[in-house]
Amino acid sequence: MKKRGGAADELLFVPLGGAGEIGMNLALYGVGGRWLMVDCGMTFADESLPGVDIVVPDPEFIAARKDDLVGLVLTHAHEDHLGAVAHLWERLGCPVYATPFAAALLRRKLAEAGLESQVPLDIVETGKPVDLDPFTVTWIAVAHSIPEAHALAIETPQGVVIHSGDWKIDPEPVVGPRTDEAAFRRWGEAGVLAFVGDSTNVFVTTDGGSEGSLRGSLAEIVAAKRGRVCITSFASNVARIATVGEVARATGRRLVVAGRSFERILACARETGYLAGLPPLVDEDEAGYLPPDEALYLVTGCQGEARGALSRIVMGEHKALHLEAGDTLIFSSRQIPGNERDIARIMDRCALDGVEVVTWRDALVHVSGHPVRDDLVAMYGWVRPKIAVTVHGEARHLAAHAKVAAETGIAQTVAGRNGEVIRLAPGRAAKVDHVPVGRLAIEQGRAVPLDSPMIRERRKVAFNGAAVVALVLDLSGDVVADPAVAAIGWHEDPEAGRIEMQRAIRAAVEGLAGAKRLDDGAVAEAARRAVRKLAPEGRRPLIDVQILRLDGRSRVVYEDAAQETEEAQ
Repeated sequence: MKKRGGAADELLFVPLGGAGEIGMNLALYGVGGRWLMVDCGMTFADESLPGVDIVVPDPEFIAARKDDLVGLVLTHAHEDHLGAVAHLWERLGCPVYATPFAAALLRRKLAEAGLESQVPLDIVETGKPVDLDPFTVTWIAVAHSIPEAHALAIETPQGVVIHSGDWKIDPEPVVGPRTDEAAFRRWGEAGVLAFVGDSTNVFVTTDGGSEGSLRGSLAEIVAAKRGRVCITSFASNVARIATVGEVARATGRRLVVAGRSFERILACARETGYLAGLPPLVDEDEAGYLPPDEALYLVTGCQGEARGALSRIVMGEHKALHLEAGDTLIFSSRQIPGNERDIARIMDRCALDGVEVVTWRDALVHVSGHPVRDDLVAMYGWVRPKIAVTVHGEARHLAAHAKVAAETGIAQTVAGRNGEVIRLAPGRAAKVDHVPVGRLAIEQGRAVPLDSPMIRERRKVAFNGAAVVALVLDLSGDVVADPAVAAIGWHEDPEAGRIEMQRAIRAAVEGLAGAKRLDDGAVAEAARRAVRKLAPEGRRPLIDVQILRLDGRSRVVYEDAAQETEEAQ
């Protein structure tokens, strides 16, 4: 693709994250070589990335064009929309535009990264256009589970694009205004070229439910319980915090909020004027003094995260909070695909301990913040775009959303995928190119490619085990002491395995011809092969061999390079 991003009269849409997956949203709009970025989000790593917590999109394509990047505009404050800004901004170097609540949260993240004074952060107002030549961006209020969620009206020389962000139609959203139907209708009447929209709940054909309706249901459930009640939800769901606060007040229980993410969100909400009606909170350290039937916990970790407050409470590892037989755990959330195993681990432990578990399948304890099918149909009736581009979902979500759009009369539909260059104008919408995309792991504050040697080696150790061998030889090449062996993750009896390896290594080295025993590389290779033969079938462990000669010469001479070469072949 040309460096400046296409012909002067083209309007391009390029998703680098969030299209073909749920989470990690990052989208680009290009006009005449100038680019606008919408959102810059993260996702959480799964078990395939040992030791990694956070994954972000690879911004290589736009980083190479950062001089032409006019700005980063944020739709709202959820992690999958702004969580990567602090990790990637140094590669982008552009101004950032956000509403007060999103800015408050982002400032804290930037401060943790040492970037708060470097990032130009501009506060925007709902309905007030921001000129980012050749784009003009207007924020349109929508209902969601976090304050100040917005869709974006992006005016370009080729037409208007409505970028939906996360939204739903909610008659009683609890926190913030309803989705601004009148504003969407005004844009639709003026003419909309394309609608780029959320596909998360396209398969839901029932009513999406209102946050306001949840309050009575949760209160009824909590009032019927006699022990402690623990409610877990996403920390960023400020509407749910308000709802649970009302439930605590209605049921005469004292509210305890646990988890660092909740602490951050509460601070941002209060700073920007939200949650003023929340009842007084009981500190975690004081919660143990509450009678069980007066305690209501609201905790992070609803996806079963090992370090989350919920996991630590259920597993008996939390310093102050615990659950026991007769208590109740309510999942006021739905599981994100990929987290089934971690959530099942929590539920199984609750079953063993006699803690009752209630999920959205059992009762009305959760409503989503994303549009169900009827919401999508209504939105297309308001906006009436010429083109529908489906994003924010896996492939099946995008295809189903495109079908819904077509059924409502939208003439052109495109299911966007990460890396695809979609021309919105002139002419019919079409996929015209592809740009590099990928994922980066956040490791000690650095963004590291998932195929980096460090990540590859960590994966290998996690799935295949590892061994470190230290050999001491004299100047004649004779082994003068039992090899020192440390093996990880491949023998059920570590001591027996160590002895077996020592014998095999000694035999292999002593079996070398005299000249080869003077060759560090040959000795290391013989030791590696001896250890490799003892590995479980099908395993390719990481093996490191160090050689020490009696003259004091000591260095690492083999770090499994031969094995890497063998695997590459």
